[in-house]
Amino acid sequence: MTSATLLSNRGVVEVAGPDAAKFLHGILTQDVKSIAPGDLRFAALLTPQGKIIVDFFIFAKAGEDGPVLLLDCAADMIGTLLDRLKFYKLRAAATLTDRSADYASVAFAEATAKPEIDAVALAPDPRAESLGWRGLVTREIAATLASAPRAAYDAKRIAAAAPEGGVDFVYGDAFPHEANMDRLAGVDFKKGCFLGQEVVSRMKHRGPVRKRVATFRAEGAAPAPGTPVKAGEVEIGVTGSAVGGEGLALIRLDKLADAKAGGATPLAGGVALEFTVVEG
Repeated sequence: MTSATLLSNRGVVEVAGPDAAKFLHGILTQDVKSIAPGDLRFAALLTPQGKIIVDFFIFAKAGEDGPVLLLDCAADMIGTLLDRLKFYKLRAAATLTDRSADYASVAFAEATAKPEIDAVALAPDPRAESLGWRGLVTREIAATLASAPRAAYDAKRIAAAAPEGGVDFVYGDAFPHEANMDRLAGVDFKKGCFLGQEVVSRMKHRGPVRKRVATFRAEGAAPAPGTPVKAGEVEIGVTGSAVGGEGLALIRLDKLADAKAGGATPLAGGVALEFTVVEG
């Protein structure tokens, strides 16, 4: 029996119709015009100020009027995503449908070859090769899958510095670079205009980003999500998701560098944290 991690905190929005890809291409951070059945893209819808309203995966499957696009996003953001898409759709020939009751999101973090499963859509996770395959299956198929531990998937996600919205960063309050979307194939800087594009492009070209989600190793069990990270009396960030002693935190890189230079150890809830940071 195929083993998979059921991502029960995800929902699905279907965008279909002859203008589906063109409509999404004009507003999202990712190239959608070139998407074809079997493809998977990671993208976000931003505010005009360049902050993430919601991030999601875009699966494509064949349809009568071109690809049917299935947006796999955080379940508690389905209403927000639908409302925003309806606002921007205008007269585009596209339909928007909540398919969360029909489809389940699954991850195959251990799979190096294509999993043998009757999936609605299935593709390698575009964020990092180490994250394996990701798919959408019907609720009936999901019930037949052998359940792999969620912690195993989260451990690989954390190791790849791939944050989860709502836990590792706050929707509406983080830029794509801060959520590592520029490093996780979530922003296509060559596609042209999208909502918030000017701000995101300016951040890319002005130099190193001041704040990012970074991985840490705790001396002991990792602190709970939302715990302030301090270096002495200076707050330098906040923790997010963790498995065992490994976790993610949204950190001010300049303040972390100052702390290291001054010999201060970052602490969260009294627990010492050692950060792995890739600058830029």
